[in-house]
Amino acid sequence: MAGKPHRVAQGLARERLIDRARVLRFTFDGRAMNGFAGDTLASALLANGQRLMGRSFKYHRPRSVMGLGAEEMNALVGVGSAERHEPNLRATQVELHDGLVASSQNRWPTLAFDVGGVSGRLSRVFPAGFYYKTFMWPQAFWKSLYEPMIRRAAGLGRAAKVPDPDSYEHISVDCDVLVAGGGVAGLAAAEAASAGGLRVIVADENARFGGVADLDDATIGGLSQIDWAEKKAAELARAENVHLLARTMVAGHFHHNHVLMVERVADHDPSLLAKGAPRQRLWRVRARQVILATGAIERPISFANNDRPGVMLASAVRGFIARYGVSPGEAGVVFTNNDDAYRTAIALMRAGVRVQQIIDVRTQAESALIDEARKAGAEIVMGAALSGVETHGGGQSIEAARIAPYRKGRGRVVSETKIACDFIAVSGGFNPAVHLWCHNGGKVKFDEALQSFRPERHFDKMQAAGAANGAMDALSCITQGYAAGEAALKLLRAKSPASKHRALPLVEQKAQAPLEALWFSPATGSSNEGTKHFIDFQNDVTAADLELAQREGYESVEHTKRYTTLGMATDQGKTSNVNGLGVLAEATGKAIPEIGITTFRPPYTPMAFGVIAGALRNALFIPVRRTAIYDWHVAQGGDFEPVGLWRRPYCYRSKDESRAEAINREILAVRNGVGLLDASTLGKIE
Repeated sequence: MAGKPHRVAQGLARERLIDRARVLRFTFDGRAMNGFAGDTLASALLANGQRLMGRSFKYHRPRSVMGLGAEEMNALVGVGSAERHEPNLRATQVELHDGLVASSQNRWPTLAFDVGGVSGRLSRVFPAGFYYKTFMWPQAFWKSLYEPMIRRAAGLGRAAKVPDPDSYEHISVDCDVLVAGGGVAGLAAAEAASAGGLRVIVADENARFGGVADLDDATIGGLSQIDWAEKKAAELARAENVHLLARTMVAGHFHHNHVLMVERVADHDPSLLAKGAPRQRLWRVRARQVILATGAIERPISFANNDRPGVMLASAVRGFIARYGVSPGEAGVVFTNNDDAYRTAIALMRAGVRVQQIIDVRTQAESALIDEARKAGAEIVMGAALSGVETHGGGQSIEAARIAPYRKGRGRVVSETKIACDFIAVSGGFNPAVHLWCHNGGKVKFDEALQSFRPERHFDKMQAAGAANGAMDALSCITQGYAAGEAALKLLRAKSPASKHRALPLVEQKAQAPLEALWFSPATGSSNEGTKHFIDFQNDVTAADLELAQREGYESVEHTKRYTTLGMATDQGKTSNVNGLGVLAEATGKAIPEIGITTFRPPYTPMAFGVIAGALRNALFIPVRRTAIYDWHVAQGGDFEPVGLWRRPYCYRSKDESRAEAINREILAVRNGVGLLDASTLGKIE
């Protein structure tokens, strides 16, 4: 379903990343569209009024973009055609190029009219764990009905059915310091570490360094955060001992600081493939020190039908405005429990987009950001929460938000009002991105101020800095970044000429009021049961599913994860894990630290099989090892068998002779005479 275009008028937003002078043509589900150089597929689709981008896995509910980058869980698309088709890419991370072909997934026959949507109407029949109870009887149905049905339903996208024509590279390197993340904290850490002559690699999954510095209003040394970050990135790029890697996702951290990274070399520009460039490159890095500066991920708030197209994270709304000049709609509501969402409201109003109301669950909160939003004309309703949304078009568009007074501890709606809107920007706070920290045994602790987990200790030589370490303001980020870089110098016994005299640049920022945690926003009627309060959007896990798991005895959070699929699949709980723990805490009466945390598994975001295999494909997939007299064996008619990776003659077959006949003949020859064995394969099985 396509609606009105949502590209804001030129000049109303900074549009840091797009060039309106360069028009790019692409297709989505066969429909021709235009975007601009610098767009992502997600921003270009929104700009064209294409809000509906996918269907959820279990219930086939209509879904749209919700995040800004790697945290996106809804807008999963297939990109490319024929042999170059790749499924399950996040539309927020697909860089637009001329001629790009994209398609939606998990729907039939069309995205707007999906027959699978009937499963959403039967959601009460398919609660958490229904498959454990359903597919057990009658036993004869397993092979003939259940297994084929499950296999057809598995997965979202479909892989290409022909060989991939592109090449992939592997490279193994070592360095003194690997910095994962190129935002303010990561760049500061790299500057400090490189000043002492250490060999530094900085990897960031985005096309440009700076992280989300362009979405904050703080200044560093008299410069905006993004200008400061771009200046530092340029300085580091000129340093001989620093290697900057953009479009490079740090996929996993393993024993002894062995790190895997995936560099997208030509995905954004297919013309590079014609020039012989690999499509992607797998980096195997052995680092003496790792500094984690991966930032934080905004979490949503659970309210009735919070998955409808038009509901977006507040930071994502701000990012689409600031980077691409795209608004998610014409009139919106901001729903928050913290100050950061006020920045989004201010950005929307500056871009000429109506903000109907800012709904803040806190009964009392005063800060410079709240004052600025109020002076800009925003209507702020404190002590209230969204109790649901009203939709049209089969749930594919929002037409109104339902709002009710909220007080912590009250679990029902006492009165409700309605306000017209076509999008909702929601913010429930931020979670430090601790995935890499946890891949190899790193321990985390619960931070009451953040209402989330942050790094505590690690047995490997690894540090965390910035938002990844719970620092949610510019001053703390830059302070921790420089401190981490200088700590690496000290640990590696290198000396920094600036470490004793470094003066931190002046940082000016607006102080923020504390957040108030909200894991479940009460609703009216049956909606208050939580069956439409979505926690894990990718896996269609609701608050009701988590509560059901507790009633059925799954007390361990790891058991609950497997029973409900919370935080599984490609998302790995980026926006859902902490919210899920909050719901479990309220259902059990325990504190979140008592509930515990589930295991994050690599890769951080999905990797293509091609880059995992690299050059080891076809004949090179398992290289055949041959002995010194292999050619003689062939000349004698050798019939080979595998011995590990080696090939050894099983027998020597004469013309028209079967293997059994050849074996019998050779046995008699050895018994009656003599035999020779090429045993050079023995002892060489790796």
